[in-house]
Amino acid sequence: MEEKINIHEYLTAGVENIVKNAVKVTLTNPAQSIFMGMFAASAKAASEKRKLSERKGEHIPAFLIASITSSCNLHCAGCYARAIHSCTDMEPAEQLTAAEWDHIFEQAEEMGISFVLLAGGEPMIRRDVIEKAGSRQNILFPIFTNGTLIDDTYIKLLKKSRNLLPVFSMEGRENYTNARRGEGIYGKVLSAMEELQNEKLLFGASVTVTKENLEEVTSDAFIEKLEGRNCKALFFVEFVPMSTELQEQAPGDAERTYLNQRLAEIRKKYQDMIVLAFPGDEKASGGCIAAGRGFFHINSHGGAEPCPFSPYSDVNVRNTTLMEALHSRLFMKLQSSGALMEEHVGGCVLYENRDTVESFL
Repeated sequence: MEEKINIHEYLTAGVENIVKNAVKVTLTNPAQSIFMGMFAASAKAASEKRKLSERKGEHIPAFLIASITSSCNLHCAGCYARAIHSCTDMEPAEQLTAAEWDHIFEQAEEMGISFVLLAGGEPMIRRDVIEKAGSRQNILFPIFTNGTLIDDTYIKLLKKSRNLLPVFSMEGRENYTNARRGEGIYGKVLSAMEELQNEKLLFGASVTVTKENLEEVTSDAFIEKLEGRNCKALFFVEFVPMSTELQEQAPGDAERTYLNQRLAEIRKKYQDMIVLAFPGDEKASGGCIAAGRGFFHINSHGGAEPCPFSPYSDVNVRNTTLMEALHSRLFMKLQSSGALMEEHVGGCVLYENRDTVESFL
């Protein structure tokens, strides 16, 4: 039976649990404990702000995904961002500046958005933007990174700005990760994790789930290794096939049933970790939460998109406010049409039904 979950309530409870555990180790890690206590208060205030907006008929999602760059230093096999041409080797000049991103973060904070997920490309390329994010202590910024650019200067920044939470992308064991991301990448990820663990800094992991690695990445052995390294957040993201030849790698109904079963077991056993799965948790939460239902996406050029897997936009935050972008015609049409609730085969309902999304433009 599929586990039912309210993503926002689960995350709130998860943050509270991490705060409680941080308080227990105040003597050994006072800086982390102090920050977690402060963020818990900020998250509660932001939640009240969203509830007030809801009573006024204005729905504000708790999450924003910000792709702060379209540049990446890796060429991962089957990368959706390169497949849809939103990722390149070079940094295009027309991307949002650090000051423009800072203004977006300021608006997000005013709206009551508690979590801004920094993505790319490889977000660590934009240190100027990440420094701006670090100054916004009322928002938690998970940074979805391949882990290859973390050095001593980044460690210093992470120690100074504890609201920056690296989330390392991997595929499980060394052979799976290196096969997709490149030779030696697994070792660099482990090295970065060990550095953060030594500095008593929190981090997370993001796993792309395929038919091949499903049992490995949901095994107790794999999760216990992450937990032992002080990993506090684990994201399972279903592989989205960007071509017909990659379709066989995508999880099917049997794999999703197995994943849902393991999720319930993992959450019960590893209560010190926040564990989320996409799109599985979206379905269990009542449908796709993109296009402002639970989050929306700002691309590196300022376009407001339903999500990173659905690169369509009819408004740009360079010309409008974040609140106005949330009310874009495209978002409203997606919410009212029922497109977010449709059944689908792959890891993203909007990507699978992209012809419908394009028709709304």
